[in-house]
Amino acid sequence: MTVDETIAAEEIGEAQRGPTAAQLRRFIKSRPYVPLHELRRRFELNGDLDEVSAVNMAERGVIYVGLPQRESEFIASLVRDGDIGVELSQDPSAPIVVGVFPMRPVTRN
Repeated sequence: MTVDETIAAEEIGEAQRGPTAAQLRRFIKSRPYVPLHELRRRFELNGDLDEVSAVNMAERGVIYVGLPQRESEFIASLVRDGDIGVELSQDPSAPIVVGVFPMRPVTRN
């Protein structure tokens, strides 16, 4: 493997890893509302065109998040922990997430 191939493999690996749950939480809490397409753009979550992941939320049943499975699970855990809330589609009425928002504002000293 040449140096160029090694660097390219590392860049692909970094791109596939994506954001951490802490990075998602920090970004969402820094804004009053974040549409899902902005999360995809901000964190370069380039998946399939119609990529949607089902996430089981005990109190709500199954909701669908338009992100890769890993990031969808991060969103679900942040909702379960009470850090963020989700806005579901109203037209049509479907359990698909269209945006997220912080539940507890960030305190500034």
